[in-house]
Amino acid sequence: MTCTPLSSFDPAADAAHAAPFWAVSTPPTRARLLQALALELEQHRDPLVALAHEETHLGLVRLHGELDRTCFQLRAFADFVLAGRLHAVEQDGAVDGPPPSGRPQMARVLVPLGPVAMFAASNFPFAFSVLGGDTASALAAGCPVVVRAHPAHLRLSRAVFHLVQQVLHEQQLPSGLVGLVDGASVEHGVALVQHPAIQAVAFTGSTRGGLALQGLAAQRAVPIPFFGELGSVNPLVVLPTAFSAQPSEVLAAQLAASVALGMGQFCTRPGVVVLVDSDASRHFIAELARQLAAAPMHPMLTPAIAKAYLSAVQALRSAAGVNVLVEPAPERMGALLATVKADDFVAQGDLRHEVFGPAVLIVVCNDDSALVPVLESMAGALVATLWGAEGDSPLARQLVAAATARAGRVLFAGVPTGVAVTRAQQHGGPWPSSTQPASTSVGLHACERFLRPVVYQSAPAWLLAGLPT
Repeated sequence: MTCTPLSSFDPAADAAHAAPFWAVSTPPTRARLLQALALELEQHRDPLVALAHEETHLGLVRLHGELDRTCFQLRAFADFVLAGRLHAVEQDGAVDGPPPSGRPQMARVLVPLGPVAMFAASNFPFAFSVLGGDTASALAAGCPVVVRAHPAHLRLSRAVFHLVQQVLHEQQLPSGLVGLVDGASVEHGVALVQHPAIQAVAFTGSTRGGLALQGLAAQRAVPIPFFGELGSVNPLVVLPTAFSAQPSEVLAAQLAASVALGMGQFCTRPGVVVLVDSDASRHFIAELARQLAAAPMHPMLTPAIAKAYLSAVQALRSAAGVNVLVEPAPERMGALLATVKADDFVAQGDLRHEVFGPAVLIVVCNDDSALVPVLESMAGALVATLWGAEGDSPLARQLVAAATARAGRVLFAGVPTGVAVTRAQQHGGPWPSSTQPASTSVGLHACERFLRPVVYQSAPAWLLAGLPT
């Protein structure tokens, strides 16, 4: 598929012009930019948050928190760069003699890929948008970024981009280090992925959209890596022991808050809960239904997302064996809570697809022997949660093994919404949650997506002297 160029203003070409300079920039230069960008966001906090709320309806408290997270991760990547770990050189000295004991001198370095196309997410107007984690990690790695703004928050994207350009100008850095494509058409995204200057793509969005862009990245004359975060159901398994450790009301309140947060428009929202039928679990389900029915709701991010959610709700409620306990009313967007027996869930693949919105399907097992087969029937996820696995038992070990095989993060307490920005974080999992399960889009290791290793063998002294120490 081909399409017309982006425009006479070509941010990808500008990124290509800035790439050689940024690839060899010093850690202090990169850190100074990241720190200044965080400060700029904070100094314009109130108007930016207000604008974000106008466009997304996500609420001022949530958006202030997201802006804080965005600034935190910008500074975290700055510290990571200054610590020298990002571009550390691994060296093996020469050893005389024939192989395998003998060897030449080798120095292994990491070099930036080049300009990165970053597709902003609908549900995180700060943390996965113009100055989100993909942009921060790419800049830290030495790569310019061209952001494909999301139609759900175009005005905010333009406002943040304007602030970015001010910072670049103040620091006398190339304007092409961060570019913006804010056309809402599919063709603009296609043109960006196909642009010869782009060397990698970072995407957060739907499975359908991600698959289409991944295909374009692979079909280029020179294919490029595509780092996509797609759909994720995020199963939560409740062992019977969980109800003896905490009251059902407490667990139901935690889960209801996680499902309803941001109208369920979180990539880590638990979509399927698996438990064993009992008096305690029935009480838990009843309490969850009460809390979800009363949970505050607001408009979804876009009319298209709302329409897709209601369509998925209708498909779910009409599936065989599904019993609906709470559902959106015709006059009010709301949560969906439904139950299904384990055998019906395993038999129907459509029940194991993500519903993007405040929906949760509870899979009821006759006994705990069905927990593992239900979990094993599910596809890859960003996160799997196990409640009640604190004690060592054969069942707990089997569930941990099944969860580990299917998720990038395995949680044993609390709820999966809320992803800490740390060095040890992993936000990516087996297909379809991620196209590159060995990579993460959150945390300091996110930089590794945009670097490739090069070995200098028997290099001259002048070259070795210029490498980082």
